[in-house]
Amino acid sequence: MFDLGLLISAAFLAGILNAIAGGGSFLTFPALVFVGVPPIPANATSAVAVFPGYLSSTLGFLSELKAHNRQELILFVLLSIIGGVAGAVLLMVTPSSLFNTIVPWLLLIATALFAFDKVIRRWSEAHQQAGADSAEKGFLGASAGKVVSTLVVTTYGGYFNGGLGIILLALFSSLGMRDIHVMNGLKNGLSFILSAASVLTFALAGLVFWKEAIIMMLAATVGGYAGAHLARLLPASIVRTIVILVGLGMSIAFFLR
Repeated sequence: MFDLGLLISAAFLAGILNAIAGGGSFLTFPALVFVGVPPIPANATSAVAVFPGYLSSTLGFLSELKAHNRQELILFVLLSIIGGVAGAVLLMVTPSSLFNTIVPWLLLIATALFAFDKVIRRWSEAHQQAGADSAEKGFLGASAGKVVSTLVVTTYGGYFNGGLGIILLALFSSLGMRDIHVMNGLKNGLSFILSAASVLTFALAGLVFWKEAIIMMLAATVGGYAGAHLARLLPASIVRTIVILVGLGMSIAFFLR
């Protein structure tokens, strides 16, 4: 009963965090490890638990996505599918001992990305402006850079999606996007697509603990609905502080473990 309560609570709070600011995987992944799920299946099960919430978030930006360049949308979708599968396969071939070693670092990096997201986005925008001239001179070069950078980010998301939203927003800024609603819609949409691709890969490989996954999916969905309302009440700074503290706490716990 304690394990069940822990999983439900972690998933519910993760749904709230994802709806407000992101960072839900800081709760679902450690909770699964705590109740005895091995780290690699825990990462796969955590991805299953939180990915449906991306769909409802995407639908909220449907009008912006419909107005976006269709060719670029198709490119992003294809790269998200490829990256999601590639990241999942990379996770499956990673030895458990190696994954146990890098998990604390992944959590710490994801926390740092979340904490310094504004700095990262400012750097991305400056980088984009500095490279604007060369991008205009060589369309094929800029297109290749877009493909490679998007594929790297989506592969990371398929492998370990902590901090993925921040990395995607930074990527879009570096590609010259400025409309935050379009960027958020793309962020949620690509997160859903690459997560679906990686989840399907995990499921076919038998890595998902389905009982835990289904329970957490339901709790995360309810949490996401509650988070949408809570977002109107809590200052963003408080939520960001909570996410950062949770991320740091989980990182320290896994380093000590």
